[in-house]
Amino acid sequence: MSTVNHKAGFVNIIGKPNVGKSTLMNILVGERLSIISPKAQTTRHRIVGLTNTEDYQIVFSDTPGMLKPQYELHKSMMSFVNISLEDADIIVFVTDIYEKDTDIEFIIERINNSGIPVLLVINKIDLAKEGQLDEVTAYWTERVKAATVIPISALEKFNTERILQEILDRLPEHPPFYDKEELTDRPERFFASEIIREKIFKNYKKEIPYSSEVGIEDFHEDEKIIRIRASIFVERNSQKGILIGEKGKMLKKVGTEAREDMEAFFGKKVFLETHVKVEPDWRKNKSKLKKFGYDPT
Repeated sequence: MSTVNHKAGFVNIIGKPNVGKSTLMNILVGERLSIISPKAQTTRHRIVGLTNTEDYQIVFSDTPGMLKPQYELHKSMMSFVNISLEDADIIVFVTDIYEKDTDIEFIIERINNSGIPVLLVINKIDLAKEGQLDEVTAYWTERVKAATVIPISALEKFNTERILQEILDRLPEHPPFYDKEELTDRPERFFASEIIREKIFKNYKKEIPYSSEVGIEDFHEDEKIIRIRASIFVERNSQKGILIGEKGKMLKKVGTEAREDMEAFFGKKVFLETHVKVEPDWRKNKSKLKKFGYDPT
């Protein structure tokens, strides 16, 4: 492969929680790398996905939703966002027809002063009322210095191909940063834990999803099967009981749904064993957060 005229760069997707960043990331990469939930703050890590052709490599990053930190966990999540502003060649700023700039004014100021090209993506236009898109566009173009504005519906995959073209028009000439056969920089056990966490967000309400974290204790792959032992951590004994459910029914449901998705993701049979443990106040403890991989530095 010749690197002459080859393009490569870092395209970082940022925005407030629940505006559709992860859905968009999965569309642009062509694989389901980021977990998706209608609940806010589903994404906690910076997740890299690669789009490769002979002529270019785009290094996409899905980032946690921008918010005002309330826990050490939130601070760590926001540090992933801050790092993504430092190494981006292009920023894809995602908002929707409902969001405002409340609590993220300081990040918008950083973006506007960064000198990095910004694609302003307005999502969920399929839900817009008459005249609403024009109002939203005017609101955000007053606040974000964008190279262009792209209205989309990520759910319906409407106009998302334009984002890719706008990226390619601005992508710098550079040799690839990763092997062209790679899809992500994350190990398989990370995606196993994320799939389980997605099922927790799907099946539980209130504080359970936000108080839960998943650790992969063992990941052993044979030719025909992957054997995974996972621990789900919660902050209180009462949460442990809710997560397990009566006679273990809820935990079994989470495990079954996660196993099915893992088999589709990894392309082979999966044996999944899950346990629930109590890790008091893990969201507020820096050393515990580091153990769970929330040390972006």
